[in-house]
Amino acid sequence: MRVVIVGASGRMGLAITRAALEMGDVMFVGAIDREGAAAVGRDLGELAGLPAIGTRVTTDLAVVLGDADVVIDFSAASATLGNLAACANAGAPIVIGTTGLDADAHIAAAVAAQHIPVLIAANTSLGVTLLLELVRQAARSLPADFDIEIVEAHHRHKQDAPSGTALALGRVASEGRGVPFRAQDVRHHADGGARPTGEIGYAVVRGGDVVGDHTVAFLGAGERVLLSHQATDRAIFARGALRAAKFLCEQSPGRYEMGDVIRLKTRT
Repeated sequence: MRVVIVGASGRMGLAITRAALEMGDVMFVGAIDREGAAAVGRDLGELAGLPAIGTRVTTDLAVVLGDADVVIDFSAASATLGNLAACANAGAPIVIGTTGLDADAHIAAAVAAQHIPVLIAANTSLGVTLLLELVRQAARSLPADFDIEIVEAHHRHKQDAPSGTALALGRVASEGRGVPFRAQDVRHHADGGARPTGEIGYAVVRGGDVVGDHTVAFLGAGERVLLSHQATDRAIFARGALRAAKFLCEQSPGRYEMGDVIRLKTRT
């Protein structure tokens, strides 16, 4: 599998590089970073603390797409529109793990998906993929008087809050209950006031080097159901992203999710 990694010098870009080189059946035909990044011009393997592989970090995605089977993008939300357009023009499938995407990015993904396979995942962990389905089922099965609370923790450097995964958990909980999910309605306890019936609450923890913890609590009268996932190694996201990339290489144009990758969903 011939891969272009976008966001090459980021935490996930480096983790994907290491995981891919350990697997041995992945070839990097391109590595992209932003203009002015210190990584530009460096060998991708050496950047990841491994022997040189002969692929240097550059800044123009379109130039390297001719040799790519798939693109894996863990860069910045501001780059998503351009990356989708470049991949659609080149016919290259794209896995997007970037979080903090806005409505315009999702519209652009829908347009691109008419031409190429597109998978957007706030979290590429296989365990979180299963958690999302379990949360959907719990929300569908438990009565509406069970309050839903989502607690997430990440390292001190994470920019967005709540995390993309926390929002995805809120979205599937809303789907399970058959009610609309609107990210602009996300409420933190710091906002104060009594809790309205049916509201999904979010609590955010930032500190240390926490890779990612997520708990969804269904809180009823006299009982609680807790569904949790703890990530202790960023390599799980890297392996999941590579699995998603291999999956996309075999698919027709369209929108895909991690649930498709591990066959949690039956596509029609």
